[in-house]
Amino acid sequence: MAHFAELDNNNVVLRVLVINNSDTTDANGNEVESIGQEFCHNLYGGNWIQTSYNNKIRTRYAVIGGTYRADFDAFIYPQPYPSWIFNKETKDWEPPVSNPSDDLMYEWDEETVSWKALTFEVTD
Repeated sequence: MAHFAELDNNNVVLRVLVINNSDTTDANGNEVESIGQEFCHNLYGGNWIQTSYNNKIRTRYAVIGGTYRADFDAFIYPQPYPSWIFNKETKDWEPPVSNPSDDLMYEWDEETVSWKALTFEVTD
């Protein structure tokens, strides 16, 4: 199966389709992205680009609301918090403060721009 993401004019992912490999192959049986793009466009219109469920192309699988960055040829997840910074090397968002490396569980607190240890209450 082949996966294609529809992009809006700002390269934001609108939806992802799964199509048969036969709808992406040329006369010699080779998978060709442009054939799959044309197939999707003929069905639904729009601008389509291939994505990979197992992250073999374009860094990661496209998600609705994520973006395609042509300068990196990669799909980028939505920014999780306003304070997080885009890392061009990993092509991912990173917190401005590293996650603590102890055995506790943490969640990001955007208000304090820091990691907050999770506490659990034991009940009978």
